Amino acid sequence: MAYLGRRLGPSRIFLPGVSVFRLTSSVGMEDMGLAMSRSPLERLDFDNLALRKLPMDPSEEPGVRQVKGACFSRVKPQPVTKPRFVAVSHEALALLGLNGEEVMNDPLGPEYLSGSKVMPGSEPAAHCYCGHQFGQFAGQLGDGAACYLGEVKVPPGQDPELLRENPSGRWEIQVKGAGLTPYSRQADGRKVLRSSIREFLCSEAMFFLGIPTTRAGSVVTSDSRVIRDVYYSGHPRHEKCSVVLRIAPTFIRFGSFEIFKRADEFTGRQGPSYGRDEIRGQMMDYVIEMFYPEIQQNFPDRVERNVAFFREVMVRTARLVAQWQCVGFCHGVLNTDNMSILGVTLDYGPYGFMDRFDPDFICNASDNSGRYSYQAQPAICRWNLVKLAEALAPELPPDRAEAVIDEYMDLYNGFYLENMRKKLGLLKKEEPEDEMLITELLQTMHNTGADFTNTFRSLSQIPCPVEGETEGEDLIRQTTGLLLEQCASLEELKAANKPTMDPRELAMLLSLAQSNPTLFQMISDRMTIARQLDKLSKLKNLMETGQEELRSKQAEEWTSWITRYRKRLGRELEGQSDIQAVQDERVKVMDSTNPRVVLRNYIAQNAIEAAENGDFSEVQRVLKVLEKPFSAQPGLELPAWVGKGGTPEEAERDEGEEPQQEAASTSTSRDPVPYDSKPPAWAHEICVT
Repeated sequence: MAYLGRRLGPSRIFLPGVSVFRLTSSVGMEDMGLAMSRSPLERLDFDNLALRKLPMDPSEEPGVRQVKGACFSRVKPQPVTKPRFVAVSHEALALLGLNGEEVMNDPLGPEYLSGSKVMPGSEPAAHCYCGHQFGQFAGQLGDGAACYLGEVKVPPGQDPELLRENPSGRWEIQVKGAGLTPYSRQADGRKVLRSSIREFLCSEAMFFLGIPTTRAGSVVTSDSRVIRDVYYSGHPRHEKCSVVLRIAPTFIRFGSFEIFKRADEFTGRQGPSYGRDEIRGQMMDYVIEMFYPEIQQNFPDRVERNVAFFREVMVRTARLVAQWQCVGFCHGVLNTDNMSILGVTLDYGPYGFMDRFDPDFICNASDNSGRYSYQAQPAICRWNLVKLAEALAPELPPDRAEAVIDEYMDLYNGFYLENMRKKLGLLKKEEPEDEMLITELLQTMHNTGADFTNTFRSLSQIPCPVEGETEGEDLIRQTTGLLLEQCASLEELKAANKPTMDPRELAMLLSLAQSNPTLFQMISDRMTIARQLDKLSKLKNLMETGQEELRSKQAEEWTSWITRYRKRLGRELEGQSDIQAVQDERVKVMDSTNPRVVLRNYIAQNAIEAAENGDFSEVQRVLKVLEKPFSAQPGLELPAWVGKGGTPEEAERDEGEEPQQEAASTSTSRDPVPYDSKPPAWAHEICVT
């Protein structure tokens, strides 16, 4: 990481209202000292190519408006009162050549990284894009809360692997929550502490899981406040304005190309730049030249270049969603405006990592139809690719795009199976039966209510069979017991299978589906009703089952699957001379593929509640845990307040915050559980919208 000069200690001097650039009488020790005392953020080397290459909105008038014929609008970030750091990611800031400690200790750091001050070379702007939201074209959307600050040149000595993933040689940086833009619609352009912490932690968690993602460099909070009704329940409250620093090669997304869309046949909305096809060509040229240079070099024919570009976006998207599925990640809002043109995870809102395995898992409480459920994600990403192809026409011929999209599901299945084989330690052979073994594992997990993350992590403890073993039944019994620890209790399964729809409403919809199918389709759908009926059926069976009977059924199912799994592991050893080496490699691969810790909702919630009460230490601690998700970390097994009597250390308290009275009944008063455990009982009450 590049950092110029050693940080000055208490002797650092800042002159209010005086720029160090004006203190340049002659070159001497005094001038060198002033230069050294500059904020490290003032030394960032900006080269804002996107603003030079893509059309800029000529108007700088404040307020929400339709922006025609432009990809960006200049904006003025709105300062917050008394900005201060909640946490920084040292690894993410290193992408910019910054030292995390230097930034944390920089008095100007929170001001620059909240948008309250503008760094030298920064050109604040907001990006114009459209999107299909929950299947319907919404027209102009754009950066309603995010603010492009500029593009920072990659510092010398950056990891070659990162340069391969980001061939542009620049990192775009944004602040999210810095105030109004022309695209804020009815909102205020602000983000609050809970949503900012969630985005910050998950951006970094995904990176350390090895999943392509935008990064988050810092979270800043403030004394400025906005009113939010968290659950849309009619009980709004004041919350602190907070800002996340986001980092990526680019934040251009599928919806960026939808600004040219003609009037939609269903919603009647059209893109603000409809008819401006030359801008579409400019955008494609920019994206391909900057972020897909090999395609630009290898395909001199424009049509072939565009087809190759679309195919690469398709491949990256298929690979990404396969990775999501394999860690139990659910994005929650897979609209076309939340899909990156680079195939990285973008925009962390009501996401969730699955606890108990459920293919119908819905992490977004606003997603009543389950459009963006866990099992729907691969198909939804394909649907979004279709919309991207439509947006790229005529630069991308529709028949060529269709042929590319036809490759998607096979590619996705291939990526998924490759990842799952690693999760099961099937490394030496690829057998046709592997797909069925994986399907049966997931079905067993679903039937028994097994925890997704911990069940996969436990599989490396199931030993391969060895020739002449005499304790096979005992081993199977032991490993069955290990997996039973991850299964749901009877009460947990009853709670999970309680229908979310009022019985009277369900009865009315069932009747309507028979008597008036057209009206039924307008207000509901058969998939939703089928899910509710399935829950009712399971709940009825559970009501007639005792805990001991349930545990016996669960043990029977796991014993059956473990027996088949060990037979398959046995075939891994065929023809191998060093059996122990094969077993050691299997365990190593599995334990570096199946995480011990993911950012479960309850872990994020504990950190949020502590931060809202002025204690930022838990956010910082959780980040440390998430930076090594595959490893045990002695001393970091439990939340920070455990052993402190529920009181954070004085040095960790936010100086700008008075402790909230209700905090005693939240995170610090709950029975703590280790970060790598199944979620506590209260976790199912968390509602994310």
